[in-house]
Parts: sequence; C-alpha cells; structure tokens
Amino acid sequence: MTKPHVNYGFLVAICALAGAAEPPMVARPRATSGDTVVEPEWAHRLTVTVGPAAGDLVGASDRVLQAAVDYVGRLGGGTVRVLPGTYRLRNAVHLTSRVRLVGSGADTVLLKAPSVTTPLAEDSDWYDQEITVVDAAGFEVGDGVCLRAKNVGTGAQVVVKRTLVARSGNRFKLDRALRENFWLLGNATVSTLFPLLSGEGIQEVTIENLVLDGNKEHNANLDGNYAGCIFLQDCSRVAIRGVTARNYNGDGISWQICHDVHVEDCVSENHTGLGLHPGSGSQRPIIRRCQVQGNDIGLFFCWGVKHGVAEGNRLRNNRVGVSIGHRDTDNLITGNEILESRSVGVLFRPERGYDFAGHRNRIEHNRIVDSGPERGIAIDIQGPTEGIVIVGNELRETRAPAQRVAVRLGPETRNIRLADNRIDGFAQEIERMPASAARAAD
Repeated sequence: MTKPHVNYGFLVAICALAGAAEPPMVARPRATSGDTVVEPEWAHRLTVTVGPAAGDLVGASDRVLQAAVDYVGRLGGGTVRVLPGTYRLRNAVHLTSRVRLVGSGADTVLLKAPSVTTPLAEDSDWYDQEITVVDAAGFEVGDGVCLRAKNVGTGAQVVVKRTLVARSGNRFKLDRALRENFWLLGNATVSTLFPLLSGEGIQEVTIENLVLDGNKEHNANLDGNYAGCIFLQDCSRVAIRGVTARNYNGDGISWQICHDVHVEDCVSENHTGLGLHPGSGSQRPIIRRCQVQGNDIGLFFCWGVKHGVAEGNRLRNNRVGVSIGHRDTDNLITGNEILESRSVGVLFRPERGYDFAGHRNRIEHNRIVDSGPERGIAIDIQGPTEGIVIVGNELRETRAPAQRVAVRLGPETRNIRLADNRIDGFAQEIERMPASAARAAD
C-alpha cells in the first residue's frame, strides 16, 4: 500500500483497556521489525507490470498474475499493474498482504475458463492428498478445483477447494490434504470451480480498476460461502475500488469474517447469487457509490454483520434489494436508490427468534421505487426484530397500487420508528400483520 498504516486508534484502544493515558503521537515513523501499526509513508514502492504482449512479466493467464503477486508480496508489498488485455483463468489469483492489484479499467478483463465436472472413481479419505477421477478430460495440472460430497453420517454437504499439482493418468495430487472424506457413497465430485480473486488471512490489500467475468453460461454453480468474482476469508483492511464483477454463477463480491472492507465505486451485476455479500462476522464494512443490478439479492448482510454503512449505492432489478437478518445489528443504510426489486426492496429476515434477529439498524434517506409483483413490499420487517429506524425515505410505486404495501410490520416486531417518509402510490402505506400470522408461520 502506498499510504502509511499509522493506527493510532488501535494504540488508543489498547491504552484505554489498560487504564493508561493516550500515547504521544508518532512524529517521525520508522520501519521497525515486526511493527505493523506504524510505518513511514514511502515515496516509492515496488511496481511490477503484467501484460499479454509486454510488461515485466508477459502472459495472459492466472499463472503470470500469480507470479507477479507472489514476487511483490515476498518483497514486503507494492503494486501489480495489470495492462490491457483478456486474461483467462484456470485457477484463482491468490492475493497476499500489502499488495495492490490494479488494472487498466474496462480494458483489463479477468475471465474464468469454462468448468468441467466429473465423479470420483475411488474413495479418498480425509488424510489423503490425491484423488482419482472417472474422466480426466478438461483437467490440467495447475487447475483450481472444488470437491463436493455428502457426509454419509449427517447428510450435510462437504465442500473443499484445492489445486491440482501433479498427475498420472486419472490420478491427481492436490496441493494440500483433503481433511474431509470424499467417498463414492457420498456422490463425490470434482469441478474446475474457484473464485477469480481469492484472499485468506491477509491484510492491507487493494483491488482496483479491472473487470472480473465469471462466464456463468459455461460454469457450474458455486455459492458465495466458497467463491465469487472476489472471495475473501478472514481478512482485514481491504479496499475494492472501481471493479466490475459480472456474470458469476454464484456471488459477485463475497467476504467472510473480514473486517474493515471498503467497496467503493464498483459494479456487481448479473450473478445468480448475491451482488455484494458482507459475510458472517464481518465488522465495519463500508459500501459506497456502487451499481448492483440483475442479481438474486443485491446487498446481503449475512450473519453478525455489525456497524456497517451502505451509502449512495444504486441497487436495481435484484430479486431482493437489501437483505438484513441473523444478528446484523447497528448498520446504516442511507442515501441509496433501490429500484425495481422483483420481490422486496428491503427485507428484514424472520430468523429463529429475538436473539437471532437484526436489531437497531437504520434505513434513512433512501429512494425505494417499484418493489415486487402485485403484492410487492418496499420494506418488509419480519420476525421479532426491534429498534429499526425508518426515516426520511421516499417510498414510491409508479405502477398500479394493486395490493402493494410500502412498509409491512410483522406481528412480533416492536419499537419500529417511522418518521418523515414520503409514501406514494401504494394500496396500503403501513400494514401491521396480526398475531395469527406469526402462529400460522410456526
């Protein structure tokens, strides 16, 4: 990263916990071994260029992109500049800490190769580091793969992502042991499925100004708990700016247990899953000025997403515009346009009871227009959700009123504040569901 990471907030918090005074400001930061809180602002860092015909590294595959990322990461960080061209990926580009991956805007396209799927021909146990497949056509050493099977004891689906690193006929060695059983009894399969950009356990990463195309017409589905155009797991301090993520058979941009992720000025469109997916346990996501359209759900707050901000985004023609639920608390949804949702504009999911619901969220100054079919709802608050503030929004229906509702309050909701909202064109402005509706749902 080109800017210094001087985390005074962290220092102040540590001192507060210890009951000590705030530390003095660092006037002249120095690079000190092991210090990841304070670092100088260096005028120049390493930059490596990648291009199909010219650059420090020449090529148009995931291999050349990975080589550039690994080289820059090994030297402590810097920039990988991806020159114009179409790069065809047979595996994810695995990002590393303190690397900035920057493209040339719409002229830099990372395209996922078509997927193939085959059953396993032999059982592999959890300690194995190899698989044998029925049909090896379409599989190559270096491919990213996803193995799936049913747990024969519980019936739950087991999913593991690996890379093929060696081959003899229909036998492939994996980069790591399976750590799960993949048995023929569980209908085990392997597919060339992976996220285009992937990060696990990394920090201080920036992704900018490129196009990610999931090629969904030629790829099987892999949901956003495992993949997407961008998939991050257990990461922190990530900036995603000016990125177009499109056409993934799953999610667009998904981050799981990742903190302080900023997604700004991005497009996420035409995915079969979720456009933007701040995933379980993610703290303080910031989503600003994004275009999110043509997805199943536009913006999906997963489990336990807290203290996030979604501001100034345009969410259009998603089945659900914004979905909030399981322990998603203290988030602010403000200044967005939520247009032409095919089912609901903003949905508060019912969840399993009071302790699981999404409380204390604020829906302010949004424009929500033409939500759902003839019984569509602009804002639908379900379950025992409480402490929701809905203030200063424009809720508008430009079609016939039919049986459309501006705000529906479930029978178990409470302490819902509605104020200064402009509501027009609905058959009913506020609908309070009777208690019998909750009993019928049980």
